[in-house]
Amino acid sequence: MDAFFVSVEELADPTLKGKPVVVGGKAHERGVVSAASYAVRKFGVHSAMPLREAYRRCPQAIFIEGSPAKYREYSRKARKILKGFSPSVEMASIDEAYLDMTGCERLLGPPLKAAHDLHEAVRAETGLPCSLGIGCSRLTAKIGSGLAKPNGILRVMPGAEAAFLAPLDIARIPGVGKTMQQKLRRLGIRKIGQIAQQDAGFLADRFGKAGLALAGKARGEDAGAWFSAPFTDRETPKSFSHETTFGEDTMDGALIDATLAKLVQLTARRLREHRLFGRTVQLKIRYSDFTTVTRARTLDSPTRLDSVILRAIRELFRKNRQRGRPVRLLGVHIGSLEESEGQLPLIDKEQRQKWSRALEAADALRDRFGESAVGLAAALRHGRRERVHENPAVSAGKENLEKTETAPNRS
Repeated sequence: MDAFFVSVEELADPTLKGKPVVVGGKAHERGVVSAASYAVRKFGVHSAMPLREAYRRCPQAIFIEGSPAKYREYSRKARKILKGFSPSVEMASIDEAYLDMTGCERLLGPPLKAAHDLHEAVRAETGLPCSLGIGCSRLTAKIGSGLAKPNGILRVMPGAEAAFLAPLDIARIPGVGKTMQQKLRRLGIRKIGQIAQQDAGFLADRFGKAGLALAGKARGEDAGAWFSAPFTDRETPKSFSHETTFGEDTMDGALIDATLAKLVQLTARRLREHRLFGRTVQLKIRYSDFTTVTRARTLDSPTRLDSVILRAIRELFRKNRQRGRPVRLLGVHIGSLEESEGQLPLIDKEQRQKWSRALEAADALRDRFGESAVGLAAALRHGRRERVHENPAVSAGKENLEKTETAPNRS
């Protein structure tokens, strides 16, 4: 999807079209840019940039806090359209997806025709622009879609991957961040074609496994980390986390506790959406001088209950809080995910199942009426609205999980 959050805002307010728009918060806030219109990108504003820096670069920009519930709604609409074109849809994020079109040619026609029809269907049914890349790997399709923006289609022909990638800057390769870019440039490597010319052993000596993956990517292959995993239409997360930066550094105990409760509530909700249980709980504290402390503990048994996770987080905070130091940021992380809560005494298990059903009902109310509609009393005292850059609370693939995971032992 092209500048997805901005495009959704333009549907609600057509006067925004063509203007420099930043979604993520107000210009003076500490948050980061979640989405930037193409008009504001000309000033060097981009996603993940601090809002204050975005304002410095483009003070005439329109800053919008954003509407996470609205974005999730349009993401679900788009995903429904994609499922009409292929049974295999892999959601990479709320605004990005991969479709395996293998075997669909007889029904949908050749690749460019199918892409054109999909492009038109998204526009007609959602009113939103999107860009499509077509390739024999997810990597080439992703790079192709990026080059096709805004609102275009680009196909990389089979066998032409290396020639297509060769003249592109190394920054175009997914997973090659600023640190690796700097290391490659110091070696005189600036184009993807220069990577392809290197011996795999040379890259491995300097970058380890990442170097071998880099060699594969330069050839247009799905290599390294996420790209090397089999194509799947189900999300398989390894952890969930949420964090928030205070508008002003604080030592207010009530505000800190309410914020922890809110973060726990958001994180536990995602566990339930994915029908998973977490065993490892981690707390992140960042102080006003940017000193960051992380502490974790392993629970006796996996859980997805807000109250159990909050109890552990409060204990971690109590033991590790450095008193007298203002807190800038708090974060909650849940890892060691499992598909069941293991063996529990019958009474405990029945009690947990009751709580789990009650929390799922609360989740449904939040889906309908917003994140602050119902929740932990401590979290409701938090008082802050859901922020776009802090909380992709519901994944676009949630509906698929609800349809496929119906085993009776999953409450």
